[in-house]
Amino acid sequence: MPFSHHVFFCLNQRSNGEDCCDRHNAFALFEYAKNRVKELGLAGPEKIRVNKAGCLDHCANGPVMVVYPEGIWYTLIDQDDVEEIIQSHLIKGTPVPRLQIT
Repeated sequence: MPFSHHVFFCLNQRSNGEDCCDRHNAFALFEYAKNRVKELGLAGPEKIRVNKAGCLDHCANGPVMVVYPEGIWYTLIDQDDVEEIIQSHLIKGTPVPRLQIT
């Protein structure tokens, strides 16, 4: 497998006034995750890859990210939530139930 975890952040923007992840600070949370994973030395082949994604079709839950290979979907509020997912799910292998979309 090229990466131990592949993390996708929805950064969808809608110009028609409908809700979207972009309106919920998704880009800043994506940047935080990407930079934090690099800072911790977790980025790269066989490690963690943080990617931008288009619409993940969970606009009402935004901002949204999904972690593979587990296929666990998360809704985020702030950097503390992203940090908790990094520390618990990505480093320790323990998903964060309170942030999961079911």
